[in-house]
Amino acid sequence: MTGDPTSAYVHIPFCRRRCFYCDFPITVLGHQNRGETSGTVDRYLALLATEIAATPAGTQPLETIFFGGGTPSLLAVDQVERILAQLEQRFGLAPRVEISMEMDPGTFDLAHLQGYLGAGVNRISLGVQALDDTLLESCGRYHRVAQVYEAVEWLHHVGMDNWSLDLISGLPHQTLEGWRLGLERAVDLGCHHLSLYDLSLEPQTVFAKRYRPGLTPLPTEDQTAAMYRIAHTYLGDRGYHHYEVSNYAQPGHECRHNLTYWHNQPYYGFGLGATSYTQRQRVSRPRTQASYRDWVEHFQQRGGRHPQAVASDLDPLLETLMLGLRLHQGIAGSELRSLCHPATWRSLYEILQPHIQRGWVVMQGPSWAELEVLRLSVPEGFLFSNQVLASCFALEDLPRPA
Repeated sequence: MTGDPTSAYVHIPFCRRRCFYCDFPITVLGHQNRGETSGTVDRYLALLATEIAATPAGTQPLETIFFGGGTPSLLAVDQVERILAQLEQRFGLAPRVEISMEMDPGTFDLAHLQGYLGAGVNRISLGVQALDDTLLESCGRYHRVAQVYEAVEWLHHVGMDNWSLDLISGLPHQTLEGWRLGLERAVDLGCHHLSLYDLSLEPQTVFAKRYRPGLTPLPTEDQTAAMYRIAHTYLGDRGYHHYEVSNYAQPGHECRHNLTYWHNQPYYGFGLGATSYTQRQRVSRPRTQASYRDWVEHFQQRGGRHPQAVASDLDPLLETLMLGLRLHQGIAGSELRSLCHPATWRSLYEILQPHIQRGWVVMQGPSWAELEVLRLSVPEGFLFSNQVLASCFALEDLPRPA
């Protein structure tokens, strides 16, 4: 929670179309335009460069960079090269920097992939979401399964040895059998990492207007819980470590950038809708192009300071619980004790007792007073993590260390 950031998130907000479940801050380019041909992209990248140049640099080089979106694979190779050069000039890059890039099938070809790797990208997150054409169409996705296989063939062709694949569970009309088949296909593709997300009906999305939680054609809560357990067992049996609530990795392929978030470490955030966490302050950028442009201009004029910077709105103890309990390794007891007044330490134990008895929370150590590690059980604790964390908010008004 202290020190200079060594991670940077860069938001690339451009997509072919908006998927039916998506509430991310994006700009739709349509089916023809991409970074090579769009003035909208050029103007945005100029603002991004201004923000990067105006941001005060720390003393440590970047260890991780993550291009998220949106669809970063709509950028031209030289545009990715320029962003990386700007980051290196401003902050420096560590020798073993992890540079991740989200890429959607159907938005790049082999030449683009080779160019991105040549620019320095060394980890790919492939936005698949489903390995079934009917589900992809029902989600409003741009690509189809054949394009997934084509993209993966290119990844193998260039010898990409660190790539991830995303899938969504709980989609309309999705069955347990279909979910298991999707997992089998994903493993057969040879990915090193999987991110599995449960569908959330976000306000103002197409899905939120079409469907209601728990009602057909959405799977029931029991069915989505079964999907979670199926994934845990199936992937675990095939060598994938369930290292975070939604993420699985083969040994050595955990996403280092995302571990920054879950360890509650500081990080830079750049671009439309991005959040940064520096000097114990979280700053969220505006979610529209016009308001982001005004934000950047004001940010530059103030020498890298902005009045919207506010102290983290969560207590450090609650932040640590919310983020650290997402990880299989859990939280060190010494870290928790350092954040707790004695009365709060006792209250935390009392709050967690029902969850310990259910088997959702695991205490490692001879006693609560000598707690070594606090973690959630896997998969049941992960599955019910929201209930565990919600109960911890009773700690908000209790004393903290002086």
